[in-house]
Amino acid sequence: MASLTIRHVTTYRYRRPVAFGEHRMMLRPRDSHCQRVIEARLRISPEPRSLRFVQDAFGNHVGIARFSGRARNLRVESVVRLEHSAPDAAGLELEDAGPFPVDYRAEETPDLAHFIQRHQADPDDEIGRWARRFLPANGSIGAFELLNRVSRGIHRDFLYKRREAKGIQPPLETLRLGHGSCRDFAMLMIEAARSFGLAARFASGYLAVPLDAAEAPSGRSGHGATHAWAQVYLPDAGWIDFDPTHGGVGAAGLVTVAVVRDPGHAIPLHGTFTGFPSDPLGMDVEVSVTPDAPAAVSAIGQRATRPRIVQRA
Repeated sequence: MASLTIRHVTTYRYRRPVAFGEHRMMLRPRDSHCQRVIEARLRISPEPRSLRFVQDAFGNHVGIARFSGRARNLRVESVVRLEHSAPDAAGLELEDAGPFPVDYRAEETPDLAHFIQRHQADPDDEIGRWARRFLPANGSIGAFELLNRVSRGIHRDFLYKRREAKGIQPPLETLRLGHGSCRDFAMLMIEAARSFGLAARFASGYLAVPLDAAEAPSGRSGHGATHAWAQVYLPDAGWIDFDPTHGGVGAAGLVTVAVVRDPGHAIPLHGTFTGFPSDPLGMDVEVSVTPDAPAAVSAIGQRATRPRIVQRA
């Protein structure tokens, strides 16, 4: 079981002292059968007048900070040590995933309904038509293999581009442009799965392989960022991770922080401030993943969002 230390620092800078509203932080990885948090520390400057921790409707850990007074900088540093032992795709029992199309059990359907429903605009079902290209001519295919084809297809046919803009690029736009970021590819994969009537959700966290490397580099590394991918629920197999940015399957190398129905609920850090429109000077984000074992490596992906004046960022 590998041991990792993840350090995630976000600093907001302002021209003059501003007042900070409530800030919510989703930085602590989830505990599961394949990852376990050993230690989690959160340092915030200026020190908030109150800090509490809750779990949201999806079981994600959320820190809620409230402030008094004013300051020219806000710095949030999260340091987490965890054990990680996720199996790779070779450990999945493909026969457990069953054939396509998938029939969910009656007792599962109510809980999965919101994950099956299409959430993104696609009036002419362009994403559905694109996804059906991965079906064989005779229509006979396993559900796992179909999803694997879609994930590999995105990796093969689309160009990865890191975007500085906030939010998610609509999946229909990603399809038409032929490029996007990891979170954009995750949403395209999710909407493709939903077009097949499958339950899919957005996952975010950290990745242990750099985007431009075919395999993990040797030695220790302290570089990284956050990452996003898709999870699809298959009967008897459960939630399976599909990373279309790399075309990979399985949770090996993926450290999960949040799983949500919509990516707007998985922002690592967001909040408000009260001041003038000209006050913000910028935001800096540092993420490092340091392995305790030589075999493990660093991470990649998306960033925290910039807060706006007395509005949710």
